[in-house]
Amino acid sequence: MTALIIAIVVVALVAVWVIGTYNRLVRSRNRVRNAWSHVDVQLKRRYDLVPNLVETVKGYAAHEASTLNAVIEARNAAQAAGSVDAQAAAEGGLTGALRHLFALAEAYPDLKASGNYRTLQTQLDEIEGDIAIARQIYNDTTLTYNNIVETIPTNLVAQLSNFASGAFFEVEDEGRSVPRVDL
Repeated sequence: MTALIIAIVVVALVAVWVIGTYNRLVRSRNRVRNAWSHVDVQLKRRYDLVPNLVETVKGYAAHEASTLNAVIEARNAAQAAGSVDAQAAAEGGLTGALRHLFALAEAYPDLKASGNYRTLQTQLDEIEGDIAIARQIYNDTTLTYNNIVETIPTNLVAQLSNFASGAFFEVEDEGRSVPRVDL
């Protein structure tokens, strides 16, 4: 009889642990999704600003169509990205294209003096800062989630419940590099 009670208690403790661990995994995964939604909001703000910036530059530098088209193509690719890895790669391309656009603007003093251009550039700088903060929060949340998913003993419940590690949102080197200006 004592052995049966001990077995029931052990099974109950294991069941409570599994349920608690599963709930912890769900809460952590939901935090990652929430953090990504904050990144997504900031990226959408950026996407909405890019066409206005391109139109402003187009008025001053219409003959620089290849640079303007590259920015629009990079924006469209970033909007169409599906996974976090694809989004990171596309964002790196967009950041690089925008840097080339700003480098191009250096050659047009009238454009740099334009109030509309300066306002858009200031807004974009603010959005870039917001994206960096949201990306850091997302990556920190993903790190916490990945630690839960990959460490023993919670990885046992994670594997049985199909919880997979999350991807970090890391910008490609192209987006981090400073463009070379050759006038």
